[in-house]
Amino acid sequence: MKEILREVGMIARSLDSISNIEFKQYDLTRGQYLYLMRICEHPGMIQEKLAEMIKVDRTTAARAIQKLEINGFIEKNEDRHNKKIKRLIPTDKGQAVYPLLKRENDYSNSVALSGFSGSEAETLVKLLQRVRSNVEKDWEYVKKGNKRDY
Repeated sequence: MKEILREVGMIARSLDSISNIEFKQYDLTRGQYLYLMRICEHPGMIQEKLAEMIKVDRTTAARAIQKLEINGFIEKNEDRHNKKIKRLIPTDKGQAVYPLLKRENDYSNSVALSGFSGSEAETLVKLLQRVRSNVEKDWEYVKKGNKRDY
């Protein structure tokens, strides 16, 4: 069997390392840029949805969100109907850095897909989405405290 997950992991770690280095000057570290991007793209989302979107546990998301809030990139606003719910909103500082994050993301995509035809890139995206869908089932299962039988 091909070691596709090793390849995917190396790609993800390489891009994460590059972003951590490039975004350090903005006080965005340890993947916080990913959280900020999603909050800017979905202002008003709640912490649990963000954790689910990024595929991390709630504790990991809470730490990253807290650092973003402390550094002034986001704020938590009370929901109008339920005061217990906190909505994540980018601040002016968060919105100001978002275009840079988006440009980096677009650039990294173009570098990763250089030499691919449009149809090859489309096929790759569809195949990776299928891989993600397969893995998400195990992620949900294990997240609920179950053990996989391998």
